Amino acid sequence: MVLVKVMIMLKVVLAILVLMLLVQGCGAHWPMAGQRADGPAPLIDRELFFDDPEYAGARISPDGEFISFRRQLDGVMNVWVKRRGVGMDEAWPVTADKSRPITTYFWSQDSKYILYIQDTGGDENFHIYAVDPAAEPEAGALTPRARNLTPKDGVRARIYSVPRDTPDYIVVGLNDRDPRLHDVYRLNIHTGDKELLALNDANIAAWHVDRDGELRLATRQTADGGAEILKIHDEDRFESIYEVNHEESVGVSLFRKDGHRFYMTTNRGADLTRLVIFDLETGEKEILASDPEGEVDFGGAIYSYKNDEMLAYTYFGDYPRVYPQQEQFAADYEYLKGELGDIRIDIASQTHEEDIWLVAASKDTDPGSVYVFERENRELRLLYRSRPELDPGHLAEMQAIRYTARDGLEIPAYLTLPQGREPKNLPVVVNPHGGPWARDNWGFNPEVQFLANRGYAVFQMNFRGSTGFGRAFWEASFQEWGGTMLDDVTDGVNWLI
Repeated sequence: MVLVKVMIMLKVVLAILVLMLLVQGCGAHWPMAGQRADGPAPLIDRELFFDDPEYAGARISPDGEFISFRRQLDGVMNVWVKRRGVGMDEAWPVTADKSRPITTYFWSQDSKYILYIQDTGGDENFHIYAVDPAAEPEAGALTPRARNLTPKDGVRARIYSVPRDTPDYIVVGLNDRDPRLHDVYRLNIHTGDKELLALNDANIAAWHVDRDGELRLATRQTADGGAEILKIHDEDRFESIYEVNHEESVGVSLFRKDGHRFYMTTNRGADLTRLVIFDLETGEKEILASDPEGEVDFGGAIYSYKNDEMLAYTYFGDYPRVYPQQEQFAADYEYLKGELGDIRIDIASQTHEEDIWLVAASKDTDPGSVYVFERENRELRLLYRSRPELDPGHLAEMQAIRYTARDGLEIPAYLTLPQGREPKNLPVVVNPHGGPWARDNWGFNPEVQFLANRGYAVFQMNFRGSTGFGRAFWEASFQEWGGTMLDDVTDGVNWLI
């Protein structure tokens, strides 16, 4: 705990400390950002960087009839809904929390309800709420009435699954019996009634269900600090089918339609995390994907529930990379790239038929926009810009660089130079990420852009121990908090000079 506090204090000190470095070339080279405007950018109000965005968190209802998003209501971020095809000004609020923003919400599989989680005063005892966006508000209210589906005080609810094939039910965990452990229930969204599926008497950390909402797997920590995947035969009998030690990782993803194969990510016996498919009937495991460039852990997958196939794999190296795996998806992705340009593209939400996508587009100099993409007729329409008053032309480009630490380890890092300024005699803010088991990524960062707009170069290094770069890079930080981990920061500053 002391070491964690030391690292946090170090980050604060380094982030505040403005190192007046003479960045004058001295044999160092990095990719230079192109000039997008003459002279420095105008001073941008800090509220445009750090206030709530104008819009965020867009979701399309599974039937494609409605689009929801988060926006302020009386100064607090709440959920709004509009019909697809009409303007944003025709949306209406469906939640009205006055003290804390709604951060997590989604549609029920039958498109009848908005489901969201919220705690009270930051106590982290999250409850699950359901609201009918089509219902009329009660007298004197701005929004329809939200029903608390897990109303017991002092209990934290977890959502394990929202199965498509049983749209009336979700699978949740409640620690109402033992605050240390979550028992599993099938919860009726319409009535709030719940059915006990399993008592957690086996120290289970997480439960996993198949496409039909049936309990199939569980994960728990082992005695040596590792983890194991358990096959559930009944609520009292578990079979360990996969185990990793404390220096390895494993995570269950989702089940195939056949119900006996599931996806998982693991780095057991390897440096980089890979995507694996596991057959419960035979015990066979097949590696499906690992980084083609051999640099970073498996990032993620875009999956078609309709066709039961992988559409693309993603990795987060110096920059995000996408590898389409299916012909139609590849064609759609190339069309979007052609329309939106050199920008990161993500599918934020889609209908059950997968014919309409909400596409999120963002980059280092763009906090993000969301588009409605109708795949069949290739129609792409802007839904909103998240921060419409923030001009991307006035923001600074983030460049990926690499330098070598004193012991020969290559350190990935990012350098952001203020837009429109010659890279000489610049003040520099060295801003290592927190964690320390985390990492910095390429993309819009309000803190970085705020500093760059004030004329500072910003230097972010993914020192050893940063996650996502494989086991060896992570393990290089063991017993080196305050040692070579900090040398990586110093060596980066010396490289920059």
